[in-house]
Amino acid sequence: MHVIASSAQLSWNVVDDVRQMFSFRFMVNAYRAGTIAAVVAAVFGWFMVLRRQTFAGHTLAVVGFPGAAAAVLAGVSVQYGLLVFCVVTALAIAAIPSASGIGYGEETALIGTLQAFALALGYLFHSLHGGSLDGVTSLLFGTLFGVTSTQVVILLVVGATAMVALTVGARPLLFASIDADVAAARGVPTRGLAIGFLVLLGVAAAAVSQITGSLLVFALLVLPPATAQRLSPRPSVSLPASVAIGVVVTWLGLAAAFFSPYPSGFWITTIAFAAYVVAVLASRSR
Repeated sequence: MHVIASSAQLSWNVVDDVRQMFSFRFMVNAYRAGTIAAVVAAVFGWFMVLRRQTFAGHTLAVVGFPGAAAAVLAGVSVQYGLLVFCVVTALAIAAIPSASGIGYGEETALIGTLQAFALALGYLFHSLHGGSLDGVTSLLFGTLFGVTSTQVVILLVVGATAMVALTVGARPLLFASIDADVAAARGVPTRGLAIGFLVLLGVAAAAVSQITGSLLVFALLVLPPATAQRLSPRPSVSLPASVAIGVVVTWLGLAAAFFSPYPSGFWITTIAFAAYVVAVLASRSR
């Protein structure tokens, strides 16, 4: 499919270029899945960055690789492997004591050890399966141009369920993320919220990584929210901005990949990084 996409010719007629893209069913599915993934990642990533749990989020994104590899080895659906490994890892991270109550600055060594062990398991499972290197590439970088209509529906259902659960506890979670000590003094269950958020983050990472791959999901989790929070400290501004940035960079990355020989993951990450650099420069100029 990417061979077809890379042979497409970009013209000065934007309308014709858009029609050319959406004349292919795989591009329609790619945009649908990419949009859902961008929205889910932007919302969960916004809280992740605010709570200073970026490294924990990176670990949850990476463990999608051993989870998928274990599922392939066991002969079951990749979805189950992703979900089980991400949720179990989220619970393991939540079990690590945190002095601040929200961040894991002093516990990064333990989380890094967990991440390294998970990656080692992934390569072991892949080696036992005896698959080709292309299988590893697919697990790590995803196949946005190979998404089926069924996968889009599954991603929508899982993503919407996780978003609804997050919305239910969004206000106390925001309070606990900004000032955990004051929130605890007011009776907010900060520990329960921390565990619940990590589990939901694991579910979201599992759902998105099946489409984007284990590495690209982290880029979508951290870059749009970090960019938005650079632009404005106000949640009412930065949260919608995070979603908008995530969707726009995903759309632009898919279009660039369609008209070039380079993969969508490269374009999406590069455009998102460029947006972050611009936001940093803009915030410094102010």
